[in-house]
Amino acid sequence: QVTFVESGGGLVQPGESLTLSCTASGFTFGHYGMRWFRQAPGKEREIVAWINSTSSGTSYLDSVKGRFSISRDNAKNMVFLQMNNLKPEDTAMYYCKAVGGMGNSAPWGPGTQVIVSS
Repeated sequence: QVTFVESGGGLVQPGESLTLSCTASGFTFGHYGMRWFRQAPGKEREIVAWINSTSSGTSYLDSVKGRFSISRDNAKNMVFLQMNNLKPEDTAMYYCKAVGGMGNSAPWGPGTQVIVSS
């Protein structure tokens, strides 16, 4: 059974930082790229960041480039999202998933809520 469990969200002020974590299970983690998504109230889910299986490649949503950094630990089946200089528009529920058909067909995890507000 493929699962993804996100954690690390919270309420922060603009300009502050958070690090999100995602623990995956049920598949060979080190063989798959991973993505972080987010969904703000009333908006569609969007891809925030991607990392390939070996951490040699990453990509980011334009609005978070230079502020967010994705990383992974294949030994622990975990992927991380370091978020710096947070803005109110980063407020959303954040999720992770593996890339590809297996990830697409797996259920979404519970997500972790990020609220950026003064």
